[in-house]
Amino acid sequence: MPWKTPSPRSSITLSSFVDLNTSKPPTPPAPVAAIRSSSSCTSPSSSTENDAAHADTAIKEQAKWWNDRDNVQNPFNWPDAKKWRTTMLASFMTFVIQVSGTMMTSAAEHINESFHVSDEHFPHSYWPVLSWNLGGAAAPLIGLPIMENFGVRRSYMAIYIILILFIVPQAAAQNFATLIVTRIIAGACSGVLANITSGIVSDIWRPGQAKSFGTSLYIFALLAGLSMGPVFGSLAVHYTTWRWIFISQIIFYSALTPVLFFLLPEVRPDVILAHHMKDVKDGPTKARKNKIDIKEIMKETLVRPTRMLCTEGVVLSFGLWSAFCIGTAFMFTQSIVQVYSGLYNWTYFGTGLVQSAVVIGELLGLIASLYQDRLYLQSAKNNSENPGQPVPEARLYLSIPASFIGLMGGLFFFAWTSYPNIPWIVPSIALAFVGFGMFCSTAAVTTYVVDAYAKYAASAVAGIAFLENFMAAFLPLATQSLYRTLGFQWASSLLGFVALALSCIPLVLLRYGRSIRTKSPFMREAGYDGE
Repeated sequence: MPWKTPSPRSSITLSSFVDLNTSKPPTPPAPVAAIRSSSSCTSPSSSTENDAAHADTAIKEQAKWWNDRDNVQNPFNWPDAKKWRTTMLASFMTFVIQVSGTMMTSAAEHINESFHVSDEHFPHSYWPVLSWNLGGAAAPLIGLPIMENFGVRRSYMAIYIILILFIVPQAAAQNFATLIVTRIIAGACSGVLANITSGIVSDIWRPGQAKSFGTSLYIFALLAGLSMGPVFGSLAVHYTTWRWIFISQIIFYSALTPVLFFLLPEVRPDVILAHHMKDVKDGPTKARKNKIDIKEIMKETLVRPTRMLCTEGVVLSFGLWSAFCIGTAFMFTQSIVQVYSGLYNWTYFGTGLVQSAVVIGELLGLIASLYQDRLYLQSAKNNSENPGQPVPEARLYLSIPASFIGLMGGLFFFAWTSYPNIPWIVPSIALAFVGFGMFCSTAAVTTYVVDAYAKYAASAVAGIAFLENFMAAFLPLATQSLYRTLGFQWASSLLGFVALALSCIPLVLLRYGRSIRTKSPFMREAGYDGE
């Protein structure tokens, strides 16, 4: 789960317009300032008090307008058709952007030949994927908060165009270094674009089953894109050359540009309200919008996530659990090639297509998430801590059997069916089990952290995202050596034993979750509110 930034509710109060770091009153609206400057019979102190009173009145009126259920500019009040159109578009874009991260793995052999690179002593062919993940790990830490300050729509379009521009030199690269450097920058753009989707979902859906399914749809797009990359890449290489992997991306992404321009709306509440205030020539929100505290952004995106990762057991343990799932997805881009080429003499084309088995499992997990959402909402009936609100630990119900049977069981299943005398379809079924477990586990981590940490969820998931990107970048580097040294059976079994240990994490949270939440300073201060 690379950074999935939960967004604040689209509900505006007076404090939303006041700088909480200063005791100064909000900037008065332009009409009030004009009255103040033209008045000569009012004392300075009286004028200041009147200005502040008029400003407060204007702000309250705008807050009342924003929270009105009939206000169609508030994303919460959009028609369901528009909400689902936006959710589907953002999730689809996450999928196609994630495909770029792994699509070229099916062409590793051809790229090595073109640039005279060898994997004999080190898996140099994985550098293009590693560089992509390094860029994707760093950029969201700064990019997402800035994106939310300036607005999603404009920032999304700008970063998307930069992404396309840096895919062009990948298609035309004449040396390996050019490919690596340009993929770092393109990966940085993809990291921001792919992960803002969760914020979009949070900004347009009120808490409920629709919002939960929207989040699940986003996670499916995130994981399925990684797994489908080798499938599309193998098709491109089979019929053309490896450069067409990048050329096809340029063509497809360029064709989607007008779709985004016309169909992607602005969803950030404060940005929408700022535009409205500007239209009526009001000042408080405009002043607030233009004031971006870089120091505060650095604190939110770097200091607090690091602190939570080091001091919050839930963040660390869930981070390891989720990071293992993401790392396994990237390992499959290497291990499936080794296993199926070694056992069945398959080419890169065939091994790339096998990745679709993982996607089938992830799709089944998405369908099962509908049942998980119902279990979560039903838990509100038995919540003595916050009556009427679902229990955060109810987010983990499906993930427990899915992690033990799907993730752990699937890895052992894959390990001990990796023999040449066993039909290829059998280990492929095992991959579907793993895909199911990966989806359910990652979805549980995302939704639980957002619920339990509330206003600190962005920092918590940022800490988790660091572990995920670290695993995604470096764990696959050991894949070839691991499977060559231990053999197909014991290499996958080793991963299965790790999955066994990590699968116990949700059991601990399910049993002691309430006690852990009362002892966590961040959870106590966040004040779980059922979202």
